[in-house]
Amino acid sequence: MTTTRRPAAVLAASVLVLAGAHLVGATAAHADGAKPSAPPGTEPSASAPVPIDSNSPGLKIPQGGTLAPPKVLDIAEVVEDLGGEQRRQETNQSVMMALQAEVLFPENSAVLSAQAAARIQAIGQEINQQKATRVRVFGFTDDQGSYEHGKELSKQRADSVQAELAKTVTNPAVTFDVRGYSEDYPIADNGTEEGRKKNRRVEITFPRGAQG
Repeated sequence: MTTTRRPAAVLAASVLVLAGAHLVGATAAHADGAKPSAPPGTEPSASAPVPIDSNSPGLKIPQGGTLAPPKVLDIAEVVEDLGGEQRRQETNQSVMMALQAEVLFPENSAVLSAQAAARIQAIGQEINQQKATRVRVFGFTDDQGSYEHGKELSKQRADSVQAELAKTVTNPAVTFDVRGYSEDYPIADNGTEEGRKKNRRVEITFPRGAQG
């Protein structure tokens, strides 16, 4: 049997193409009926800022080699306060603020607590500064209790946060996408109280700048 060895440069280019496919723009495969790892509409949307000429001699691609499609990594920076009550995730495209349910609502309730208004108003002010015209407000629970109850409670809590945001957001063109996801899309282990506490949350997401 004859073994054909590919040039090292071609192999390296292949590895880079594969790595790029995994890092950006790839959709993870999952079994039928399995839920994706993030809510719909939150997929990375970054695009290349400048075109790249794959035929440029300056790139010194070996004969027969080609470039992978250009991509820009949508890198996320995550900042969480010491108590974990508030988490900020920021990319070059959007800002997401996650507030734990305990700092917003009494237990098993969708009525905002007295201290919740100031936190939500501060987020509303940033939405004004970013001139965002679309805001997502998603509610989540842990896996305790029935899925149906969690679905109803998470939606009611998202509705309460949206109503408070609407008092601060001044742009009349803003549209809100409000959903409740129950125990879907956990960000921590539901096997511990610490993890369940992080999963009980409301996320507010809006584009950076005047991107939408």
